[in-house]
Amino acid sequence: MDNDFIQIRKLQSGDIPGAMELVLAEGWNQTEKDWDILIRNPHNVCLAAVMEKKIIGTATAMNYGNKVAWIGMVLVSKDFRGRGISKMLLSSLFEQLKFCESLKLDATPAGQPVYKKLGFEDEYTITRMICLSVDKLLPATGEIVPQKIQKEDIPAILELDRAAFGADRSPLLEAFIANFPEKGLMIKRDGKISGFALGRRGNKYHQVGPVTADSADDARILVRFALHHLQGRAVVIDILNDKSELAEELVSLGFEPQRPFQRMYRGENRYPGISKNQFLICGPEFG
Repeated sequence: MDNDFIQIRKLQSGDIPGAMELVLAEGWNQTEKDWDILIRNPHNVCLAAVMEKKIIGTATAMNYGNKVAWIGMVLVSKDFRGRGISKMLLSSLFEQLKFCESLKLDATPAGQPVYKKLGFEDEYTITRMICLSVDKLLPATGEIVPQKIQKEDIPAILELDRAAFGADRSPLLEAFIANFPEKGLMIKRDGKISGFALGRRGNKYHQVGPVTADSADDARILVRFALHHLQGRAVVIDILNDKSELAEELVSLGFEPQRPFQRMYRGENRYPGISKNQFLICGPEFG
C-alpha cells in the first residue's frame, strides 16, 4: 500500500483500544488509563497514524506549562515499519509544538541515534530496573515515617516537583494522585515536605516513580516504603544513573537492570531542573 493512504490525525479517546494493541504487541507497560491521561488534557499533542480506520502508529507530547513538551509513545505497528511513519508522526508533532520552548524525551538505545539526526542532544542516562516479585522487606529505619499524601499537601508537592523537574507538570501528577492515591507518599521535615513518591499500576508491572527528594536518605526511605506495599508484585523503576547507592540497594532487593534510556533535548536545554533531587522518573512516556 502507498503512504498516501496513511492519515496523520489527532488521537482521540475512541482510539485507545487500537493504541493499546500497539502497546501489547511491543510488551510495553502502559494501560488505557495512561492513554486517557495523555489524551484528556487538551494542551497535549497526541497523534495517530491511521490506515483504513486502523491505528498503525502513535506519537504523543505532554505539554508542561508551554515550557517543555515531553515526547513519548512513538509506536508503529510491525507490519508498517520501514515506511517512514514514525518520521511522519514526529514531523507533525514538531510542527504543532513550535509554541513550546523546549522539546525533551527519554530515548531507547535504538531510538537515540534516530533522535540525534533530528537535532536532539544527550543530557543524562536513566536505567530501567525490574523485579518480577518484590520480597517481603522491612521499610527503611529512621526517625521519619512517610505519610500518605493529603489533598492539602498537593500544592507543596507540585511546587517541589516543579523545581526538581524544571517545568510545571501539575495535571500529570494530580492525575497520578487521584487515580492511585494509595501509592502517594511524602516526608515532612520541620513542617515542610522534603520528598514524595508516586506510582501507578501498569499492564505488566507496578511502576514506582516519580520519587523526588531533597536528600538521598529521604529518597531511600520513600522507595523502601513504596516497595513494602508491593510484596509479591512485579515492579519496574526508572532510576537516574548518578543515584548509584540507591541502585545498589535495589539490586540487593532483587531488581535487575533491563535497559538504559538516554534523556535528550532539542535546541537549548532551558529547563533542566535539579537532577540531584530527581531519583526515579515517571517513565519515559511522561519524563
